[in-house]
Amino acid sequence: MHRFECSAILFDLDGVLVDSAAFVERQWRRWAAARGLRPEPFLRVCHGRRALETIRIAAPELDAEAEVRAFRPDDTEESEPIAPLPGAGRLLSVLPLGSWAVATSGPRSSATDRLRRAGLPVPEVLVCAEDVTSGKPSPDAYLLAARQLRAAPAGCLVVEDAPAGIDAARAARMPVIALTTTHPADQLSADACAQSLAAVHLGRVDLDPHGPGRLEILVVEA
Repeated sequence: MHRFECSAILFDLDGVLVDSAAFVERQWRRWAAARGLRPEPFLRVCHGRRALETIRIAAPELDAEAEVRAFRPDDTEESEPIAPLPGAGRLLSVLPLGSWAVATSGPRSSATDRLRRAGLPVPEVLVCAEDVTSGKPSPDAYLLAARQLRAAPAGCLVVEDAPAGIDAARAARMPVIALTTTHPADQLSADACAQSLAAVHLGRVDLDPHGPGRLEILVVEA
């Protein structure tokens, strides 16, 4: 078991709180097929990254900004089910208000829609693709989330499922828990590793009316 102390927890969204890995990959397959492209180069790098960086890495010959602006979701996407991942609802329900945020590489409209469809709360602090100049593995999203929570970066704990997100947490100098929901453990260089949030538990809570409190987080490793 691993034990962490922090003042705030910063969650990635896809693959951490919501079970959307297959959904995300279907989006990329449809997009690639519509342009006569092989989807595999995009699928290898899409998890944890904004669409902008994914296209720049996988297809540098394309105008990534123009492709993102022109993107239109498939009409069937809104009817596809999105489920919360194990432990997500339970953990979010016990965390004190103002002690957690979501920092995702997806756009705000998609992030709020997925949270609601999964039956999870939309946090007061939600950092999305359009809020930062550089996406993961840049630390910008996590640093912005910490700033909006009024928490020191060193006092934040990140929960991620993708190498790009873990690199972003490392660059922000934040400890990170990795979940093996989209990548095997040997691809995730984190401080602790678990199968899902079902293995992540809130221990002691020390509230401070004059500033950030302290949370004890316990992780039963995979």
